[in-house]
Amino acid sequence: MTFIASRDNPRVRRWRELTRDARERRKQRRAIIEGENLILAFLQSGKTVENLILSKSGSSRSEFIALAGQTGKSPTVLADALFRSIADTEAPAGIAAEIALPASGLDLKFSAGCVLLDAIQDAGNVGAILRSAAAFGITDAVLGLGCADAWSPKVLRAATGAHFSMRIAENADLAVDIGLFGGTVVCTVPRGGVAISDADLSGRIGWIFGAEGRGVSDALAARASLKVSIPMKGGTESLNVAAAAAVCFYEFSRRAARA
Repeated sequence: MTFIASRDNPRVRRWRELTRDARERRKQRRAIIEGENLILAFLQSGKTVENLILSKSGSSRSEFIALAGQTGKSPTVLADALFRSIADTEAPAGIAAEIALPASGLDLKFSAGCVLLDAIQDAGNVGAILRSAAAFGITDAVLGLGCADAWSPKVLRAATGAHFSMRIAENADLAVDIGLFGGTVVCTVPRGGVAISDADLSGRIGWIFGAEGRGVSDALAARASLKVSIPMKGGTESLNVAAAAAVCFYEFSRRAARA
């Protein structure tokens, strides 16, 4: 193990930048994942961490030592205060890893089904949508301009490992990607669409979801093959976008299982 106590150490500075700065993540094609569960999910997907990082207090925990053994990497141990400086959570568990970002190329012509996100800025919503997509077998996600960075710590935590079983493209021109996809493109609207329970969800489906409040832009909504709504009882205007996505994905998965 290597122990580091200096804030000016170049490795520590780089890890701090990867946690805080989306531009550095894109430039270096690296990200920091934090916590035992997220690292375990990454390893179970068959991938290899670049560096394993432990806090001084975390370096004595048996479960972290066992996880370090699974990585095949000799961990770098940081003084506790130094570890907190590279962590995104207020009370970090004491284990993190540097990972390489996968290649960003994604050809939707060959996608069995996908989700397209239009300017969803809330990191929790982006992560929750990715989590639901992975849970219901949707493996391709395209994030348009204005979306939260897919590899930010908050999105990674909310997605709970979904990134590692999906192909994700960012900063995309969604209008172009809709044309490339070529399947049925479904847009959710608060009201006036076909009830999700009655909609024809056969074939290759591309789901479009937009930001809270604004929803999907008019230009993209106009390109949708089908507009669907989720019927609700009085008193609620609309669902949170991540909740709406989960309902849609479940309905699609339920139909597919019966086909």
